[in-house]
Parts: sequence; C-alpha cells; structure tokens
Amino acid sequence: MPVKSVPKAADILKTLKKEEVEFDEKRIQFALEVVEEAYKDKMHWSGKSLIEHVFGVLEAIMPFHPDEDAIIACLLHHILSSHDWNLIVLEEQFGPKIRSLVSGIHLLSHVTVHGRRNSVEDLRLILLTVSDDVRIILISICEICYLLQYSEALSKEDSRRICRDALQLFAPVAARLGIYSLKHDLESKAFPILYPTDAENIDEQIDFMHAQHGDFVHNSAIRLQEFLKEKGVTAKIMAREKQPFSLFMKMKRKSLSSVGDLYDFYALRVILNSVEECYQALGLLHQMGRPVAHRFKDFISFPKPNGYQSLHTTLMQVPGAPENVMMEVQIRTEEMHREAEFGIAAHWSYKSYGSTSLAMEHAQLQQMLSSQEMLDEAGGKRLVDHIFVLSPKGDIVELPEGATPLDFAFKVHTDLGLSFRGARVNGIMVSIDHELENGDIIEILKHKVPKPSPQWFQLLKLSSSRSKLKRYLYEQDRPELIAQGRQLVNEMLKRHRFPRLDQEYSSLRLCDGNTLSLQQREDLLMKIGQGSEKASALTGRLEIFKDIITRKKNGYSLNPAPMPNTASKNKCTVEVEGGVPMPTRFAKCCKAEEKTGLPVIGVIGREGIVVVHLTSCGMLRNSNPSRHVKVNWKR
Repeated sequence: MPVKSVPKAADILKTLKKEEVEFDEKRIQFALEVVEEAYKDKMHWSGKSLIEHVFGVLEAIMPFHPDEDAIIACLLHHILSSHDWNLIVLEEQFGPKIRSLVSGIHLLSHVTVHGRRNSVEDLRLILLTVSDDVRIILISICEICYLLQYSEALSKEDSRRICRDALQLFAPVAARLGIYSLKHDLESKAFPILYPTDAENIDEQIDFMHAQHGDFVHNSAIRLQEFLKEKGVTAKIMAREKQPFSLFMKMKRKSLSSVGDLYDFYALRVILNSVEECYQALGLLHQMGRPVAHRFKDFISFPKPNGYQSLHTTLMQVPGAPENVMMEVQIRTEEMHREAEFGIAAHWSYKSYGSTSLAMEHAQLQQMLSSQEMLDEAGGKRLVDHIFVLSPKGDIVELPEGATPLDFAFKVHTDLGLSFRGARVNGIMVSIDHELENGDIIEILKHKVPKPSPQWFQLLKLSSSRSKLKRYLYEQDRPELIAQGRQLVNEMLKRHRFPRLDQEYSSLRLCDGNTLSLQQREDLLMKIGQGSEKASALTGRLEIFKDIITRKKNGYSLNPAPMPNTASKNKCTVEVEGGVPMPTRFAKCCKAEEKTGLPVIGVIGREGIVVVHLTSCGMLRNSNPSRHVKVNWKR
C-alpha cells in the first residue's frame, strides 16, 4: 500500500520544529508537495514505497541536526528518477545548492563494489572527492544505514551487496571523515550478514569473556569517577566494549585467535570540561592503575588527519577490574567527544549551521582532501582533479576536469566517439564543447556511420581520445597517401633507370639493412606521400642502389651499369609476362639461354633484376617463391 504522504509531511514539519532546526517552512512545504507528486505510487528498488524510503533516510540524518538545504536534498535525492525532473528544472525550482547536493547524492548512489572496474580504494576516493560538501556524503551514508535496518526483507543478493558496500566503502569513508557513530552503526548491522560464521565466533568469545570476568566495567567506571571527584576533577565516565567487527579486523590484522589477547577489548571514556583537565586526569588515573608501557598516545597535541582528538592510555589493576585484565582509557573534552561521534559533521550538528560553521566544515573537508591528495601522489592514482559522471544506465565514468561530452563518448567506446553527433546532459541538449560537472548524466546521440572532424583535436582533454581520433583519420587518408608516395618513388626510380614499383613494392623490401614487411613498405610510401620523408633519400637506404653508391665512391656515373644479356648474342631474349619492363639476365647454373624454347621462370634478385632459370633447375629450391615471376621466350 502506498504511504499516505500528508500525515507524514505534517509529522516531518513537527519533528523539525521539535529539533529546533532553523528552516523556511514554505520552502520545506513546497519540497514535500513535490515529493508527494513525483514519488506518488512509485516504489524504491528495495521494495518500499519511494516516499517511505526518503522519509526513512531523513529520519536517519536527524541526529546530525541537518540544515534546510540538507533536508530538502534528502527529500529530493530520488527526484531524477522522475521523467518530469532533471538538474536544470531542479535548479530553477530550488536553486544551485540543491542541484549540487542532489547531483552528488545521485552520483554516489551508483558507487558500489559490485560490478565495478575500479578498485575499492579508488571507489573510496570517489566518495571523498565528488564534492566539497560533507552533506552529500552524510546523506549517502545514512541511506545505507537505513537500508540495513530492513536488510532481512531484501533478497539475499541485494542484502549482501548492501552489506559489502557498507563494510568496504561507506564505513571506511565515515571513519576517514571522523563520523564514528555512523561507522559503528554500519559495521554492527552489516558484519553478521556478510560474515555470519566469523560474527558468531566473535560473539561466542565475547560471551566467554563476560562469563569469565563478569560485568565489572561499569563498577570500575563509577569508582574512577568518584576518585577523580575527590581530587577536584569533575568527569563523566562511560564504559564500552570494542565493536565485534573492529575486534574481527584487529584480530585478523594481528593474526590473533582470541579476543582476550587484545589490549582494548574493555574501554572507558572519560569526558571532561577542558584540555587542562584531560592531562590532569591522565596523571591521576596513572596513579589509580598501572599504565601499560608503550600504550600511551596523545591525539590532543597531535590529532589524527580526520580531526580526532583524545588521550589514549592502557591500564591494569584498575579498581573493580580483575587483576590481569587490561583496560583502554580514552580521555577527551565534551567538544572532542562530539567530533569523535559526528566527525566533520559536528560543525553543523548543533542547530547553528551558519556561515561560520559552514566555512569551517568546507575548510576541514578541503584539508582532508589535500592530505588524501598527497597520499595518492605517493602511492596511487590521483583522483582529486577528476570528475565523475554517469551514463544513462548508471555506469560511473571518470574524466578530467573540463572534459566535454566528446571526451565522455570516446571514454565509453571508440566507435561512440567517432560517430558522435550530439549530447544530452541531464536531459538537455548541449554544445560539443560543454564542460561536464560531477554527477552529470550524459546521453550521446550518434551518426549511423563515423563522421569525425580534425577540429575535434582542440576539444578533447584526454590524450587517449586524441590518439583514437588521430588513428582513425590516419587510416582514412592512408590509401591516398600511399598512392601519392608510390608516384613520387616511381618518378625517382625512373630517373635512375630502374623499373617502376610492382604490386608488392618489392624494390623497397630491403631498406636500411632490414627486410620490410608489406605493411612497413606501405608505411614508408605513406610518409613520402605525407611529405615527412623525401623519395630522393631512398637512394642511400635501399639495397637496389648499393651498386650506384659504390660507383659514386669510385668516381663513375650514377646511372646503373648496363646489365649483360647473353641472350642478345643469340638474338634470343625473354620478357616478363604482362609486358612489365624489367632488366633480365640468364642464370649461369642451368644455362637457360642455350636451351631456347624450354620452360623458364624468372626470379627477382635483390638488385631488382629478373634472373631467368629453367623450370627444372635445382637452384630454384633455394629461392623465395614469392619472388618468382612468369617469363616467356621472345625472338
């Protein structure tokens, strides 16, 4: 049954007012009306109605106190599935910021581990680099969290795909942005589904730890809190245990088989009012328990790249705890604790997403991406200067900034680029030099046959695309250039009284001391036809001119010496079949000139001279059959 949107919309407005979120009620109401009309009777792929789905995702982001634009973007993040809406219409109705947010969320909805050619790390970088607005990533992660709430209702394949994306893509990205509350939520829901055996093993070990040591952590927290209070330090101490998936990954990384071998299975969080009290509490706690060597870390003076700050230490002999049990203690201020839960989103999660906090959020995200860029340059592919666009089928295509629809077409397939006729971007026809943006949806219109233009070289950003275009144009002009080169070489051969080139360009076969294939001979002619090489330069490169070069060195004429023709003494000659004018001489091995009338055959020598043999001559076995030509007696 479709969800009734009117009471839901009223409930949302009521919830927003209760959360004291500042918003324009008319603008939110208009977005709700759009949702009601555009999503009416439509179903999400998960099986729920589209309206129910977007309202569920909105509920998932409420703990982060979203601002007005984030609320509207969350409501409209499936609007592009409606035929009446595209990014142009969206900007006209709600402004450029909503367009940017919805475009980014739509793009990230297609970033999955399943069926992608990109590596997992590249996909994580895509999640981080598609936008400089953390709200895009936050809404995308909250959508995964919401889907995991009812993963049991999904098909087994869809459930495992969502869980795989949660653990391999979205949870690491949440951690990189410092949003640990979402990281833990994703991991706790996805781990048992994707790794049921391992999850069951971890749960059994946790139960064993509880049975062995009992529930002592809360008692220890109370005793430490009282001890600090006696020393004049007011603190809030919370007990916690390490999450099952974190236990699983850490044991795997350290090759451990037992949860009891970990230092930080049991942990306490000490929340204080100031940084000074953090260091004061650290000293007092080291008096209360015995610190473990090499287990102290100061993330307050030296924060993690994602902004995380805390003092970490590990204690033994904590009051109320078993003697040999180690306990990790995290000491932080209230503000540090909020950032540890909400990460970069903490700047706008306190109901005051003004211009100052917005600037802080953008600056921090840019700082993270800058540090990520340095990592990429050191050990991987750099993605920060690239954009990511979508095909109509939802495939993600990576392009450089400033890329055009023509670049997109060549990147998808060479034939699509060569047959390019036009492009629709986000449903609107655009010019061939239109610059694409993150999240654009591109549809290419094509000619039935390729019609590329040399002018495209100025538009293409990708060197690979320019190479494909150059190769095609080169192949199209090749026959004409070869013919022009052949004509120039024939003119040069004629000047030196050599026969014209035959069908296989045999005179070019031996060049620069190498034997050229037919393809290479054609390439040589094409270069001459292009003008990049001179036909006259062949006199110093071809084997047939070897005799001329020798004669030149000895001071003789450059014209080739007349070829002896013993058949002329007997007034008996031969001619190459077809009337091709080529110099001939008789072989000495079989003395064919003395056996007029017997069957003969010609062999083209390295100098381009046809040597005449009897067809019964045994020496023919040593010759190349491809160089044989038919010859006839002529008197």
